Amino acid sequence: MSHLVRSSIATYLVAAMCTIATTPGGAIAAEDFPHRTIKIIVPVPPGPLLDVVPRIVADKLSAKWNVPVIIENRPGAAQNLGAEAVARSDPDGYTLLASPPGPLVVSGHLRTHLNFDPNAFVPVSLMVKLPTVLVINPKVPASNLGELLAHARANPGKLTFGSPGIGSTPHLATEQLMKAAGIRLVHVPYQGMAPAMNDLMGGHIDMMIDLYGNVAGSIKEGKLRLLAVTTPERLPQEPAVPTISEVVPGFAHVEWFVMVAPPKTPDAIAAKLSAAIAEILALPDVARRLADLAAIPVGGTPDEAASFIKAENTRWKQLIDTTGLKID
Repeated sequence: MSHLVRSSIATYLVAAMCTIATTPGGAIAAEDFPHRTIKIIVPVPPGPLLDVVPRIVADKLSAKWNVPVIIENRPGAAQNLGAEAVARSDPDGYTLLASPPGPLVVSGHLRTHLNFDPNAFVPVSLMVKLPTVLVINPKVPASNLGELLAHARANPGKLTFGSPGIGSTPHLATEQLMKAAGIRLVHVPYQGMAPAMNDLMGGHIDMMIDLYGNVAGSIKEGKLRLLAVTTPERLPQEPAVPTISEVVPGFAHVEWFVMVAPPKTPDAIAAKLSAAIAEILALPDVARRLADLAAIPVGGTPDEAASFIKAENTRWKQLIDTTGLKID
């Protein structure tokens, strides 16, 4: 082998090693991660349950890695504003999205234009599942789901339901219920769940689907009446309350929170984040806090998160197609 060839090979190897060390996809990048502040963008306002869960994970990640892990609330545009910000971030693991279903599996089927590709995010972890329930204002003349459906059929277009906006998952879940049960309700969209819930308790609207963790206190205080849970199984916290599917076969709706990273984030960094999150979700104190919020910890690998998102994407597409709903 000539000196020139040996020199060329050596130069190539040095260049290759430098590339591995400096690109986000290199093993060294993953081994060095994290060494500075991690930002988790949450596409909802501060305060509600959808904001609390990511903060629990962020606090534990910060303690585990001894780096700041901050939450940045970026609500707006049906939760798509925060997703867009993450999609445009560097793929290095230092900007993440803690996402409910909307930006990842709903918006792409509803909207004719998005400023990001929902399918391009790198899945990290399915963190929690969040059971939802159907609640009504106590003045509505129904003590159970069967009575509510009978009342709705006898009074088509008279009962109202609230949601945090057109195309939100509570809106679409209620559309699914209307179609499956053969009833017609009037949708009243709000700028967020809080004003909708205020109007429900004030008697200005009749019913709503919301996270059990958000309404449990109001149910106990008698401000709301719990008629059914939307999950496939009954809730341990409310064992006497039937599922909607016991009255309307096939109906099911569950909210969830997935952690994803920007497109092209290296698999090694996603795996490191995923393993840390799974470890956190298994901690006894975290499990207790999540149980208090009626949040079900899941965890798992990036591949498992990807499979879950894919299945949910298919489910939501089918539902949205049946409604014919589109938002420009």
